[in-house]
Amino acid sequence: MMNTLPSIAEMTRATLSRDGSYDGLFYACVTSTRIFCRPSCPARKPHAGNIVFRASVRECLLDGYRPCKRCRPLNVNGAAPDGLERLLDRVEQTPCDRLTDADLRGLGMSPFRVRRYFKRHFGMTFQAYHRNRRMGLALEQLRHGADSLSVGFDAGFESASGFRDAFERVFGTTPGQCSQLTCIKTARLETPLGAVVAGANDDGVCLLEFADRRAFARQVASLCRRMRAVVVPGSHHHLDQLAVELNEYFDGHRRSFEVPLVTPGSTFQCRVWAALRAIPYGRSVTYLDLARAIGSNGSQRAVGRANGENRIAIVIPCHRVIRSDGSLCGYGGGVWRKRRLLDLEQTHGASSATANSIPFGDTEPRHLLSPQRGLAVGMRPA
Repeated sequence: MMNTLPSIAEMTRATLSRDGSYDGLFYACVTSTRIFCRPSCPARKPHAGNIVFRASVRECLLDGYRPCKRCRPLNVNGAAPDGLERLLDRVEQTPCDRLTDADLRGLGMSPFRVRRYFKRHFGMTFQAYHRNRRMGLALEQLRHGADSLSVGFDAGFESASGFRDAFERVFGTTPGQCSQLTCIKTARLETPLGAVVAGANDDGVCLLEFADRRAFARQVASLCRRMRAVVVPGSHHHLDQLAVELNEYFDGHRRSFEVPLVTPGSTFQCRVWAALRAIPYGRSVTYLDLARAIGSNGSQRAVGRANGENRIAIVIPCHRVIRSDGSLCGYGGGVWRKRRLLDLEQTHGASSATANSIPFGDTEPRHLLSPQRGLAVGMRPA
């Protein structure tokens, strides 16, 4: 993934000069100590020849590096580098303004760095992010009864046809038909296990997936079809609540989640997901246990598929399901994350118990950081 990173020379310079504006864009791994750090780490810098660079915490961990105890790269602050946070604020304050590369240079920002940051953190260029944010606000106004012509002009379009064409490209329908759509607001959250994408509507959280999951786009497309929804960047009070609860969970202070959930699916899938939420914190069960819990002996394979189709990771704890021999398998976010989640819960949980002794009578739902605005998806119903 080196093509997504700055040049080796630029990363080396930023690391040796402790340039905090690069924090979050890459990580410096020290081959002699097997430690990885933020670029701004205050620790004594090693020889440049002993530093390699990785794009994500996941890559560092998979390559066998452990987090530095000085700069604590797994700690999350959710903040963008200097300047870029101000740019996000400006988008929110004047979402209908058009900012060109020349405008960015006038603000003292490198268009290349801005583009790279937005591609990495939101999966799209800054211009695409700005356009999607603008169109998301337009959709909200239309759904609240505003006139299409005035909304289009407010969004910066000079003609009704221009607005209609742009709206249809983004949402797959015309402004006049948008009342039939559900709007899912999305945000990117940072966690100690890497970035996650969260989505919510007024009924609750309907999406929480690791951003690098291979099936992510398919999961979002499935959700949009089920809910006849469109996904747009934005903020929502359910996402704020989720962020707080996730922070508490990773800090070891929360064992169950209270944020409301929206889980459209088949009857069988919903039964499996409800059983998952009944697995006690700090415990694990087998696929056979889960099949028995829903009264469907012999359906382990179907249970496994429903597990994999869970769109709300961690909160609906599919990571608590293991093989009958005790080994780990089948986690969309990666087995390494499954192990880290189980270790976290066992460290902070009650005394361990064997899988076969898990009670399923507890049906209490098991449901970081400030959400970063926006998201790298422009999905719509198929």
